[in-house]
Amino acid sequence: MGRMEGKVAFITGAARGQGRAHAIRLAGEGADIIVTDIAGPVDTVSYPSATPEDLAETVKEVEALDRRVVSFVADVRDHDALAGGLAAGVEELGGLDVVVANAGIINAVRPSWELDEADWQTMLDVNLTGVWHATKAAVPHLIERGPGGSVILISSTAGLRGIPGIAHYNAAKHGVLGLARTLANELAPHRIRVNSVHPTNVRTTMIDNPSSAKIYRPDLENPTFEDSLPALADINMWDEPYLDVEDVANAVLFLACDESRYVTGIALPVDLGMSMKYSGA
Repeated sequence: MGRMEGKVAFITGAARGQGRAHAIRLAGEGADIIVTDIAGPVDTVSYPSATPEDLAETVKEVEALDRRVVSFVADVRDHDALAGGLAAGVEELGGLDVVVANAGIINAVRPSWELDEADWQTMLDVNLTGVWHATKAAVPHLIERGPGGSVILISSTAGLRGIPGIAHYNAAKHGVLGLARTLANELAPHRIRVNSVHPTNVRTTMIDNPSSAKIYRPDLENPTFEDSLPALADINMWDEPYLDVEDVANAVLFLACDESRYVTGIALPVDLGMSMKYSGA
């Protein structure tokens, strides 16, 4: 019997990358899954967007594990669309036990005073307001299902440190941490646990693309992802350039299942030591 047997989990940003990995990991332990993604472009984002075909592939991989799955396309910036799709999924699958607010983006990388208004606002709208929308839509279902449940908000090491060049990303991810800590207190009477996860760089399309490679290797005219690996490794305490999506999914599984039944209000780094790395002389 799997660690998530009889549970239903809702995951945003699930068309590919970390979101798909979370869906597959939880389904592999017995959960039925509700997944959503914008499955299309986001203004100000330069790397390739997820597609409806990507979301369909996530559904296919969950079904291959003999689990039920409901998918719908929605932008986390649109609360009504998110709440409506989730409500339909909850009705079909019979309840909700776990929320993984995973959807996120990265856009412009430059000093804070050089960011465009659109860069700033889109970042906050997706990476912070979108997370709040996911919890706002899901919490009533968790309370109705009760007692208990688990809410997992995917932040970043940028939610623990002030990383130069991405003030808007830092601000959003710090906000996710504040939201998680507040929700942990608000939902404690319902025995619903709320925690945040803070990965270092994870190998997904967000970093494995030419525009991101240029950030890490500005000295090269057309750097590849492989060219950026030494700079990525230097970020972390261990000499490793990135996490695999499964490394984060394993942490999500722990926080979703009963093995963490007394764990709430924590910020869990999965970061190769990045958040604690000594950077002095």
